[in-house]
Amino acid sequence: MTNNNWYPNSWKKFTALQQPNWPDQAALEEATKRMGVYPPLVFAGEVRSLKAHLAQVAKGEAFLLQGGDCAESFNDFSADAIRDKLKVLLQMSIILTQGLSKPVVKVGRIAGQFAKPRSSDTETQDGVSLPSFRGESVNAPYFSEEARQPDPTRLERAYFQSASTLNLLRALTSGGYADLNQVHEWNQDFVKKSPQGKRYSELADKLSEALRFMQVVGINAVNTPAIHEIEYFTSHEALILEYESALTRRDSLTGDFYDCSAHMLWIGERTRQVDGAHVEFLSGVKNPIGVKIGPTATVSDLLSLCDRLNPDNEPGRLTFISRFGHEKIQESFPALLRGVAREGREIIWSCDPMHGNTYSSPSGLKTRSIDHILAEINHFFLIHRSEGTLPGGIHFELTGTNVTECVGGSQEVFEDDLKDRYETTCDPRLNAAQSLDIAFLVAETMQNGKR
Repeated sequence: MTNNNWYPNSWKKFTALQQPNWPDQAALEEATKRMGVYPPLVFAGEVRSLKAHLAQVAKGEAFLLQGGDCAESFNDFSADAIRDKLKVLLQMSIILTQGLSKPVVKVGRIAGQFAKPRSSDTETQDGVSLPSFRGESVNAPYFSEEARQPDPTRLERAYFQSASTLNLLRALTSGGYADLNQVHEWNQDFVKKSPQGKRYSELADKLSEALRFMQVVGINAVNTPAIHEIEYFTSHEALILEYESALTRRDSLTGDFYDCSAHMLWIGERTRQVDGAHVEFLSGVKNPIGVKIGPTATVSDLLSLCDRLNPDNEPGRLTFISRFGHEKIQESFPALLRGVAREGREIIWSCDPMHGNTYSSPSGLKTRSIDHILAEINHFFLIHRSEGTLPGGIHFELTGTNVTECVGGSQEVFEDDLKDRYETTCDPRLNAAQSLDIAFLVAETMQNGKR
């Protein structure tokens, strides 16, 4: 079903929340005009491929793994950082593929995750109030008047960094780095000595043995490309609508519009109003869409979002990403599952166990407990099992470096350790060892469910 009243800037007729207060509208218009003729970051054919894979997820034939930075940084940008984030998702996908016995669709929070919603337009320190940090595509994290002024040229910088990131990711995923024969090389040095790192090495040994047998019987990377390369997709929150609409293109083959800033876009909990600008914009592009769902959501909200974002009830088009927190998911989630299932809506349900479990440590640093994260994931799967519905995926904020931002895990990060390597400019992320902890738990939970 096509909305004939939609066009890439029709969102401007609606209320757009969480947008920067750009001080220079002329500069904003010049920047977005330039971006309007830049090459697309992703292509319609790639987007259609992702949607086909997500249709398998919706049917229970595959599983969605989505993860990456809370917010990408202009300063923390290097080939090593990009490779290490990819490496973590590759490791997690191997664990999940082995445990679930089904393909894993790999989607990174990368190459575009530069903007963040905020609870307030301003931040106050020592009696001084300045605009809140809204991600590096808008302003800088440093607390100064100059740094916090929204600057539209940052949108272009985000575009060019995303293009560089995608260039490297495509080279890594198709050029041999993602070859299954490299499975041992994906284990970071600081993880190898951890309990989960050793467990991953044992799994890698089994995979290497299986690959050797396959080669003996004539199955190799030449005649089976899936051994040598992978499909890896990008995603981010479609928050800054000037950026998203500037990168929207009409596909020459189908005539449909695609947001070519990423393969998959999602709408946040703060901007999912059915009559809001973000829903209006994403209702008209053909990308797979996610919507973050929290404790305030109602069945009516979700069905209205289905009507607006997936009126044709197309499998793979719409993912609801739950973010309740470990204390609220049991109270809020079951009724939503039942209400959507009763109406026969084709939905992927994915669990974001990060955002509902954030708290401030005694030192004042925001953190998350691995125990709370694992508890929410466990509840997510148990509730699906109880309701007879399909748990489709998991969604994390993580990094490949040895940060100390979340407490707990097999390496036992304590609250006193947070200050050691707390590097995020926004929300706390899992490090690689903690990410493996969670991947093994999900695999075991799904195996137990089958039994």
